[in-house]
Amino acid sequence: MKKYNVAILGIRGAVGQCMYSIVKERKFPVNKLVLISPSGAGGELEGHRYVPLTKDVFNGIDIVLSSPGAEISKEWAPLAARAGAVVIDNTSQFRMDEDVPLVVPEVNPEDIQKHKGIIANPNCSTIQMLVALKPLHDFARIKRIVVSTYQAVSGAGAEAVAELEDQLQGKKTAKKFPHQIAHNLIPQIDVFCDNFYTKEEMKMVNETRKIFHDPAIQICPTCVRVPVKNGHSESVNIETEKKITRGRAIEILSRAPGVKVVDDVASSVYPLPILADGQDETFVGRIREDISIANGLNLWVVSDNLRKGAALNAVQIAEILIKNK
Repeated sequence: MKKYNVAILGIRGAVGQCMYSIVKERKFPVNKLVLISPSGAGGELEGHRYVPLTKDVFNGIDIVLSSPGAEISKEWAPLAARAGAVVIDNTSQFRMDEDVPLVVPEVNPEDIQKHKGIIANPNCSTIQMLVALKPLHDFARIKRIVVSTYQAVSGAGAEAVAELEDQLQGKKTAKKFPHQIAHNLIPQIDVFCDNFYTKEEMKMVNETRKIFHDPAIQICPTCVRVPVKNGHSESVNIETEKKITRGRAIEILSRAPGVKVVDDVASSVYPLPILADGQDETFVGRIREDISIANGLNLWVVSDNLRKGAALNAVQIAEILIKNK
């Protein structure tokens, strides 16, 4: 088997650390592994020393798994691509660029072939929603999505996790979030746009249309930060062109790639973020027909936002990339 020179850009962050773990877990065919710290801060991971971000660091690199922040990606991802690497970028920088494919492997793997050196990873909340919705969309075409997300603090980085833990110990400081997050919910993720939706909410709208290649699909999102350490949850309501019964939805989702149906309400069994933590699947439950419209369906969708919502999705893209040569 051919092996590849791989770099992880942003190794000190939570996603970078998760990328490293998943590359090992999945036995990715690595010849040489370079761990890049954009800040230049030293360190090492299992014998791999962190190296600074320099102009020649990408020489000889085949694949870059990138999660250093949008501003760093903006400058350095094109440079890595010009050096001959394929960059799989987890930041928001390139997601809506026309020349950059935005990919969820279970949804639109064919778009990987269109890359010109950079492939974008979607937003975490978009990824898990579309893994669950793609097989239903293929069966009955979704016309409208109403989604409310309940997003863990790990999605805002290690400082946010520390802030939650501090507040649970009685400290009142709130730096990462506009309000206390412990024992609370904050109906704001990112800044507000002119239309009174947040940037996080508009990411779900625009990314869904791009990934589904369907500019007509209507999406109404509300994104909420919750005091959960890891694992995003979503309440998703869809309206389809033709009826999908609960039984048919379970049948379709049970054979969908990347999906695990967890739905036994008589025994109080349904997806929970605490059970999704550390898992690769997107879990779907509370599947029920919408009693307010003819062709509606409700789903409860949970996934580990650091794994499938970021690091795992990037590594899966790399696996398809090398499979297709």
